[in-house]
Amino acid sequence: SFLLLCQYSCLPWKFQGFSADECYFSSPELVIPLKVTGWGRNAKVPGWLSYSLRFGGQRHIAHMKVKKFLVSRPLPVFTYTDQRSLHQDQPFVPDDCYYHGYVEGVPNSLVALSTCSGGFRGILQINDLAYEIEPVRFSKTFEHWVYRLDVDDTQFPRMRCGLTEEEIARQLELQELHNFTLTQSSYTGWWTHLRLLELVVIVDNLRFVHSGSNVSVVQNDIANVVNIINSLYHPLELDVTLTGLEIWTEGNQIATVTMDKMLEDFAIWKFFNLDNRLPHDAAHLFIKKSFGMQLGLSYVAGVCQYPLNCGTDVFEDESLYDFGLIVTHELGHNLGMLHDTQFCVCELQYCIMFPSRTVTSKFSNCSYGEFWDNVMRNGFCLYSAPDPERIIRIKYCGNLAVEEGEECDCGTIAQCTRDPCCLPDCTLKPGAACAFGSCCRKCKVSSAGTLCRKQINECDLPEWCNGTSHQCPEDVYVQDGVPCSDGAYCYKKRCADRDGQCREIFGRDARSASQRCYEEVNTQGDRFGHCGVSDTVYIKCAVADILCGRVQCANVGVIPNLKEHSTVHQFHVNDTTCWGTDYHMGMSIPDIGQVRDGTRCGQKKICVHSRCVSMVREPQACQPETCHMKGVCNNKQECHCNPGWAPPYFGDAIQPSHSLSSTSPPAPNPFQHQTLFQ
Repeated sequence: SFLLLCQYSCLPWKFQGFSADECYFSSPELVIPLKVTGWGRNAKVPGWLSYSLRFGGQRHIAHMKVKKFLVSRPLPVFTYTDQRSLHQDQPFVPDDCYYHGYVEGVPNSLVALSTCSGGFRGILQINDLAYEIEPVRFSKTFEHWVYRLDVDDTQFPRMRCGLTEEEIARQLELQELHNFTLTQSSYTGWWTHLRLLELVVIVDNLRFVHSGSNVSVVQNDIANVVNIINSLYHPLELDVTLTGLEIWTEGNQIATVTMDKMLEDFAIWKFFNLDNRLPHDAAHLFIKKSFGMQLGLSYVAGVCQYPLNCGTDVFEDESLYDFGLIVTHELGHNLGMLHDTQFCVCELQYCIMFPSRTVTSKFSNCSYGEFWDNVMRNGFCLYSAPDPERIIRIKYCGNLAVEEGEECDCGTIAQCTRDPCCLPDCTLKPGAACAFGSCCRKCKVSSAGTLCRKQINECDLPEWCNGTSHQCPEDVYVQDGVPCSDGAYCYKKRCADRDGQCREIFGRDARSASQRCYEEVNTQGDRFGHCGVSDTVYIKCAVADILCGRVQCANVGVIPNLKEHSTVHQFHVNDTTCWGTDYHMGMSIPDIGQVRDGTRCGQKKICVHSRCVSMVREPQACQPETCHMKGVCNNKQECHCNPGWAPPYFGDAIQPSHSLSSTSPPAPNPFQHQTLFQ
């Protein structure tokens, strides 16, 4: 342990800091945000909120939508007892009150607000001007204060990091020597568009005391800061999620003499006390102590590299936006970004990695390049979703999840006052038989025969309540291989055919292209035509599998409006134009252009995993005759009765009140006969 401690305490490593210029507020303006419910042709889709605010001499309309998964749920919060032993809690953290958006008519704008405390709190960036908004306490008319953030450009010299070009070269050489980076070739997931940075925040004792020694106040402030950070990193397609919080409630765990020594000590403390307890991609210490002109310090390219994936940030005043910029800057260093030079530009006057404090919301071209370069070499952890084994979950009454020993769970006391069936102690109210489930209506179990899950297509099966359970029976569907429309077969709850797939993509007049199109395109082995991907290589379709690669369409009259990163292509074969879509590596949206499993590709053949395979299979335990032709075999090899017929012999029609087995739910109308087999 001593040798390891010495190694990390003496390890030379490049770090950069953020210098402190005087940042101050203008005189506040009193505003009352007015909700905009409709605004003509620019009306937003559901999920967006619009508010009109007048400040800075003109009226602005802010459009925003909820930012989900900003804070890990449950969020582990660690504090210390008066005996300095570690205590863990998992308080309720709302996930529907943080918003991201923009200001109408201003391309270079940013909105990051929260409504968790009853009003708007956060920032609005309009070109080079930034405004911070917060609710007026005890206001009955939804009043808010709006402050304009200014920076004193007359203060010189502006301190900056003393890292020289020679030192950068030396540290890069040191990184290679110690093998701190993973190369692109060693991580096959480098291409993904989704990146997630799991951030752990440690708050020092002075900041805790400054917040009235109130853990809830600290937690709320940190969540608001992370909301701002997340909005600033959104253009880089990086989600910053708060996955853990530790508050030094009983004194600091390390000395805070100088910032560089504190950063080094924090990395050592983190290595022995935090890294195994609370895994993270980056951890930052928020401190309320002045270090002269320095506002932060962090290890360059330290992300994913324990214990150097950390930084320290001075949280001295009350401006969440100002502090959010500081943390964003220092996280930028962790992600491989250096300070901007005269050749680095963005849409605004200053960029986030400018060495001195400023008001901005944009990264420079230099920062983008440095970010991509480091992520490709070193950011392997950013591509991994949180490991379920690492997610700490504590079962307790009030978390809105019905767990062992609970009859229901209506959440907080305030939420339970609106629940007609459940009590705050997670038991049912007197007279209530249930509190949730699709077979629960007005705290009573629905009668047998009540439809609880509709049939969505001809290869699906409906389900009805059985009269005894508040839950709908298991979702089942027609047995694979049963014929369905247009000579296709049911497969995994779907009747798949290429004509239908083309209509879904290119409109009702589209149809599947000729076999020549499939042969010409799918044997290319590129993102427009292939039969799967092996590591990073597109696989060319064998001739026998060409109908199972990318779907090729004809008779296309309209180019569809596809989601981000999607591309439509056309390929000319003789007198035919073949249309299709690409799906390149790293896309997180469903692939609409891959021929679906179960699609017919020949006589008694279907596509499975981009291969055309025979439907010959072992005899099934359930056949139409098993159900006496008055039912259908489902995917569990059981009979699913047609409406009006009862198992086991299907000899007599039944009344709706009669209960059937769990695999043959009763139909509400015995005379509405449904036949799936002729």
